[in-house]
Amino acid sequence: MFLAQDRCICLRIVEYSETSQIVTLLAREHGLLRAIAKGAHRKTQAGASKFGGGIDLLDLGLAVFTARPEKDLATLTEWELREGHLHLRKNLRALHLAFYAAELVSLLIEEHDPHPQLFDRLEHVLLELGTPRTEQAFLAFQMHLLRQAGYLPELTACAACGKSVPSVWAVCFAFERSGVVCRDCERAFPQRTSLDGRLLRIMQYVLGMTRHDASPARLPVLTRHQTDPINRLLAQHIQHTLSRPLRLASFILPGR
Repeated sequence: MFLAQDRCICLRIVEYSETSQIVTLLAREHGLLRAIAKGAHRKTQAGASKFGGGIDLLDLGLAVFTARPEKDLATLTEWELREGHLHLRKNLRALHLAFYAAELVSLLIEEHDPHPQLFDRLEHVLLELGTPRTEQAFLAFQMHLLRQAGYLPELTACAACGKSVPSVWAVCFAFERSGVVCRDCERAFPQRTSLDGRLLRIMQYVLGMTRHDASPARLPVLTRHQTDPINRLLAQHIQHTLSRPLRLASFILPGR
C-alpha cells in the first residue's frame, strides 16, 4: 500500500460512525480528495488517538493517506494539526465566509487535480479573514478560485459579440453567456441582471491585481455595501453554471 504525505485543509466532514469520519481535504500536491479517518474519535488509555481526537472543519494539518486515485475513498492514517484557525470563531462574518470558501473549493475543483497555488491562497485567506481586510481578501480569493477552476465570467468584453463593454453607470450580466453583455445584445438573454458599473470596475481591478499574485493588503478597502452585490452575482453565476444550489450562500448574503 502506497502512502503519501501532504499538507491538507479540511473542507467538509461527515460523521461516519461513533468513532470515524469521512473528510474532504484539499491537499497541496494531490488536489481534492475524500478519505475515511477510521477511529478518529477513538481514544486510547494513553490519551487521544493518532488523529488528535478528530478533525475539525477548516483545520490545516499534515496528513498521511493512501494515494490511489482509482479509489473513490482514500484512507487517512495520520493527521498532525498545524493550524486550527481559532481566530475565526471570534467573528461570525469571517467564519461564514471561511465555510463558504470551503464549499466553493469542494464544488469547483476536480478530485486529484493538484492546485498548489490555490491551496496557498486558501491557507492565506483563512488567516486574513477576521481582520480589517476581510471583504477584499475573500473577494480576491473567490476571483482567483473561479479563474483556477475555469468558471471565471467574462468581465471585460461582451460575452455575446466580443465588443468592449464600458463600465458606465450600469451594464447587464447574462447568466447564459457567463459574462457581461453590451446594450445591443442584452435583449437576447432573458436570464440577465443589471450590474452597477462601479461594481464591475471593482471586479476588474481585483481580477487584475490577483493575476499578479497581489497581497490583499494592496487591494482597495471594500465594505459589504460593495461586496454583497458582487458575491450575490457570483453565487448566481456559479449556481447557474453548476445547476445546483449553494448551501452556504444564504449565510453571507443578507435578505437572500
